[in-house]
Amino acid sequence: MLDIRQLDLQYVTNDAGEKTAVILPIDQFQELIEDIEDLASAAERRDEPTVSHKDLIAELKRDGLI
Repeated sequence: MLDIRQLDLQYVTNDAGEKTAVILPIDQFQELIEDIEDLASAAERRDEPTVSHKDLIAELKRDGLI
């Protein structure tokens, strides 16, 4: 996850000196988008039942995936 304090932000300001927009490198923008997508996925699945690690491994073995 990207540390927001390490973003290389630049600001666009209006004539009054108020910040109106942000400019950041595309790679940092893409990483932020990925983080947001991951958080959205986790939020969507928060009510799903959990499976123990032992049961997950057994299921993967049973299905021939490991």
